[in-house]
Amino acid sequence: MEKPVGAVSSAVESNLYRRLHAVLREVDTDTQAGSSSNKGMLRWTLHKKVENNPSTSISLLRVLVKELEKAERFDLKFRIIPLLHTLAYTVIQSAYVPEDLRERVYVCLKQLVTLPEPYCSIGLNYAKLMKMELNIPGALYQRRVIAEHSLKNEHYSLQERVFVFVDPAVIPQTLLNAVRADVKCDTAEWDTVDHQRRILLHTLQAGLGRHCHGQQLAEALEECGDIEKYFQDVVTTVEERIEDGGSDSDQYSTRLQQLYHDILSSTGKAQSSPSNLIESPLPSPDISFHTWTKDDEIWNEMVNFALMVSPAEQSSTYVDEDEIAKRASVISTMSVDSGIEGDLPLNELASLMVEPPAELEVQEQQKCSQFYRRACVRWPRAGNRMTLMMEAIKESGGTAGGGGSLPKEEKSFTARIVVMGDDSTLGRLGRAYYNIRKREARHLFLTKRVNLETYYIPVASQSVTTSPAQDSVPGLVDMLTIAASLGKVDPWYDCNINSLGGMILKLAEMHSNVGGSSEQNSFLQDIISYYTRTAHQPISIPIYLVKITFSHMDPKAVEEVFVCQLDIDFPEYRPLRATFKDTLKGSVRYRKYTQEDVGVTVSVIYRKASISNREVDRGMTLPTCGVSICRTPLYGTKSLDSLNVDFRDPSPTRSCVSTLRVTRISIRTQEKMTFTVCLDKDSQRTFKNVQSIEVFPCMDPGYCLQRAKSRHAAEEDDSGLSRYLNRTFSLPINTFSGVLQ
Repeated sequence: MEKPVGAVSSAVESNLYRRLHAVLREVDTDTQAGSSSNKGMLRWTLHKKVENNPSTSISLLRVLVKELEKAERFDLKFRIIPLLHTLAYTVIQSAYVPEDLRERVYVCLKQLVTLPEPYCSIGLNYAKLMKMELNIPGALYQRRVIAEHSLKNEHYSLQERVFVFVDPAVIPQTLLNAVRADVKCDTAEWDTVDHQRRILLHTLQAGLGRHCHGQQLAEALEECGDIEKYFQDVVTTVEERIEDGGSDSDQYSTRLQQLYHDILSSTGKAQSSPSNLIESPLPSPDISFHTWTKDDEIWNEMVNFALMVSPAEQSSTYVDEDEIAKRASVISTMSVDSGIEGDLPLNELASLMVEPPAELEVQEQQKCSQFYRRACVRWPRAGNRMTLMMEAIKESGGTAGGGGSLPKEEKSFTARIVVMGDDSTLGRLGRAYYNIRKREARHLFLTKRVNLETYYIPVASQSVTTSPAQDSVPGLVDMLTIAASLGKVDPWYDCNINSLGGMILKLAEMHSNVGGSSEQNSFLQDIISYYTRTAHQPISIPIYLVKITFSHMDPKAVEEVFVCQLDIDFPEYRPLRATFKDTLKGSVRYRKYTQEDVGVTVSVIYRKASISNREVDRGMTLPTCGVSICRTPLYGTKSLDSLNVDFRDPSPTRSCVSTLRVTRISIRTQEKMTFTVCLDKDSQRTFKNVQSIEVFPCMDPGYCLQRAKSRHAAEEDDSGLSRYLNRTFSLPINTFSGVLQ
């Protein structure tokens, strides 16, 4: 006798129970043991098991619901976040979930709203999604695939794209192609029709359940010549059902049954008795891979995405800021304008950005009755692209399928920026994010259409150390301090993302050693997909502004930003370095103490960090041989945004360090000696011949602009729109839980 759909033996359910508890033990930092290099693998194998065997998904959902109810009952909060994300990801992967189980999941998620943040917010968000899946089975899967692959339709207009930016200074050049292959994997093998087939197969199985013959439907979809009509029909059915709130479930099932019958009839297949459901894996999102060499690359990619420039055309529309001008393809156009580039209509200027068909010029030459001129248009630079962007927003509502206008409050594009690198890479990301915000503060057009989400995957190209005795030794600097802070406040991020950093280079080396001939490994692609789909709780990393003033030979000041660390070094001061190297070799000999060993005298003005924020500026003078200004590690919602300032003692007989915890500080040399400033441990962001620096929290450019417009207001009083804007500016990194309480 054939088992009903979703029936699984108790042995399989027990196996899933053991697998799940192994995953939860990785998150429990009090009981975990051994190396953390394999963290995240158990979760990946668990989801892969469900993906490859859809019949196990129902049993896994039952186990997850039981464990989530137990975690809430016994106040095991450290398990709630992993269980929530695993539950939601399993639902969207499942080919079919019985109605009673969907109802139980929904009720369980609703009960989480009584918990503190962030459990209640994440639980409420998933409860809303589960409510939709309860009334319209298959809706979550369908919307996810449509958005991630920009499938044209007239009802659902949202689009998403994942942009992976890899720092070539962190990942060796020899491994970049291997990393690219691991990220892209087999995405090039899938086309629009394949995604449409997957949506049809999954939605019909999820909606019809036991009344659908999965294998027969899959064969019919493969034999169908044109499935565009069926795809548009199923999208219309689902979206109309969402709009009316899912009031009539019988009508929804009837329309799906009719669509199922039409697909089988078109291929001459007769409906047979139901059988086991077949897999319809959730395809990986559309991922573009970039070697991040220029800071404005993120901005250019966002504009291309918002202007709906296809990836095939991006190489021809990319703007190089270093080149003065590029010539576009020359076509024949009728001279009806002033001949000035700025007077051209938007559609004419945009059409010049794409190579015209070969037959266009022949057709134009045949029209001899009118006068034509050959236009020579300069390639649109950043300023002109801003104009294009603003005009595109005004002229088009911005829909994915061209089927109507977009509501003003709704952003039709979501760009998920995934940065792979170390602390220096995050410093570059902070500067790029700050520059984007400065542009948007004056001309708000990109963020009108694009919702920008940032993600961080830590990768280190060198060995790191946590030994205090080696922190000052070059080459042994911990380059993943921010990743460690994110892992402390979000254990699920530490388990799935922090542990990935060491594996990326290992996988790339394995791939490059065999010349890419072996079977591609989807592990890295799956991790990026899971991260961008489920991690929507940002942790704000404060950005600090530093004003750098050089010696009298160069009086112009420079403003820069950093997110992790600022180091001050005195290259003209050498005695301490030689003595420190001797001590590392085991020598206890010290040179005779001279006046040169007292270091460099600096004057410091600082404001001490305090909860009351009532501290006043204080001043002092002290000798030092180097200064390190670091961001205070994250420890929770009550943590104070401040800086730890360490002054290294110049005396070779003492190794003490003077430490201050401040919110702002200025340092100036009292002598003619200058110093060197390095930002975020990045050698490419080093400034020489510096006389003084001033460090303070970076203000939001939008707030600064509104304050500048309110000239009638008092200097310290907020008025107008500025009172509703955030003062300080920070870099949001998406995690799975945000900051846990």
